[in-house]
Amino acid sequence: MANFYTDNASLKLHLNHPMMRKIVELKERNFADADKYDYAPQNFEDAMDSYDKVLEVVGELAGDVFAENAADVDAQGPHVENGHVVYADGTKKNLDATRKAGLSGMAMPRRLGGLNFPITPYIMAADIVSRADAGFENLWGLQDCAETIYEFASPEQIEKYIPRVCAGETMSMDLTEPDAGSDLQSVMLKATQKEDGQWVLNGVKRFITNGDSDIHLVLARSEEGTKDGRGLSMFIYDKRNGGVTVRRIENKMGIKGSPTCELVYKDAPVELVGSRRLGLIKYVMALMNGARLGIAAQSVGLSEAASREALDYAKDRRQFGKAIIEFPAVAEILSLMKAKLDASRALLYACSRYVDMYKVYDDIAKERPLTLDEKKEAKHFSRLADAFTPLAKGMTSEFCNQNTYDCIQIHGGSGFMKDYRCERLYRDARITSIYEGTTQLQVVAAIRHVTTGTYLNTIREWEGEEVAPAYEDVKNTLVYMTQQYAASVESVTGIKDPAYIDFMARRMVEMAGHIIMGYLLLQDAQRDASVERSLRVYVKYGQAEVAKHADFIANFRPDQIRNYLYE
Repeated sequence: MANFYTDNASLKLHLNHPMMRKIVELKERNFADADKYDYAPQNFEDAMDSYDKVLEVVGELAGDVFAENAADVDAQGPHVENGHVVYADGTKKNLDATRKAGLSGMAMPRRLGGLNFPITPYIMAADIVSRADAGFENLWGLQDCAETIYEFASPEQIEKYIPRVCAGETMSMDLTEPDAGSDLQSVMLKATQKEDGQWVLNGVKRFITNGDSDIHLVLARSEEGTKDGRGLSMFIYDKRNGGVTVRRIENKMGIKGSPTCELVYKDAPVELVGSRRLGLIKYVMALMNGARLGIAAQSVGLSEAASREALDYAKDRRQFGKAIIEFPAVAEILSLMKAKLDASRALLYACSRYVDMYKVYDDIAKERPLTLDEKKEAKHFSRLADAFTPLAKGMTSEFCNQNTYDCIQIHGGSGFMKDYRCERLYRDARITSIYEGTTQLQVVAAIRHVTTGTYLNTIREWEGEEVAPAYEDVKNTLVYMTQQYAASVESVTGIKDPAYIDFMARRMVEMAGHIIMGYLLLQDAQRDASVERSLRVYVKYGQAEVAKHADFIANFRPDQIRNYLYE
């Protein structure tokens, strides 16, 4: 029996990060639920044991159910009958197994039927599920939309909807429209309030993941005569009430088990979430950040699958009288795949811990005023989460695409055939750097943290920490890379031309990403020596990438931008 949690020591390394103690103690309010619920932990060790056992269940389902169904789901896919989605047979089995295992609402409070887990073990579950079937992770992972309901909806809405999610009902976030993709300010789905106070929606949504879900979060234009984000509000649509039909399911390249729908709203009754006009400005931003962390987890899971597939094939495939893993060119690809995977996972869980810290303080603030120290700490981690989320989504999804590409390359001609899993991984991976904000949009979100110094200040903090003598050479390399990065940022920002900063933004963000991932791997290697190989491979790779970008910036004149522009 396969278990995608117990066979991966890297997951336990990150689950047992030193920061988890404080996260757990805050999340559990010093274990105040211990006498209220028989499944509530008594102490930190008990909580960690609970996470470990639940993740073991996730790992077993991923290995024995989701992964086994994945090929059939990819081949069959969902279809539309009478305006509604019918899932592939394997997807139905996956959803049923998930509900029976009680794996919905993991991060929701116990009083609402959830497990009250921090974000980190929940994201770890998403990582595990994605390794088995990235398409199914989209259905399962959208339970995270409940976080937005919990954070912004009324007490009545929270009590109405979140227990249903915890019981296994599915969710979606209906944002994109035919004329509003990345530019959500252009959303035109019309929200109208009737005389009796009931809101209804009319219009079309497109590219909606799991669009025929039980509960939808919908972005719509509530303010007549507006054309920007200030006229948008967020609503909850309940499938039980009718009014929404699926016009078609998009015929996608990959993640075929996940129905991506075009939806038609005809006087669909909905409930307003929070305040009018804050749909995009406040609520969708929170929703998207959660989704981006989920895509980072999906990317890491796919990278894990690709790395393992490539390694197994390279050990078995013989050419010229020996296994191809013995050829240096192949071994180098495999080593870099593993290094990119480990670096991606380090960044993912650093980000998830920062999210955990600020979210738990936000939740505590609903119960009592925060102390000055708590407010300071909450602000600190909120800023880090804001900085690391686009970095994590951008870097991990790009590495995911690279790793699935290299997996096919290792397989040679066989990798181009549908007989091998790597072909499906390659197709599934391609969307990760596109949806929930393209890599280009992640750069737009991240560049502010380059220019304001968030990344550099974090790096400098790590630079001041002592390291074991065995890793002094690695640290020295990272210090030099940081000098190159700082000089490049100073050079670009010194021009004081926004267009020039935008042009160089991706290079500076990637430089920061390589250094940050290098330091995170350095920290991991000092807790687990098995990470050393990936650390050294990745830092050598990152060193070359940083030098490349630094050289480009140093030898570029602002007037040369005209060569790259189209009229």
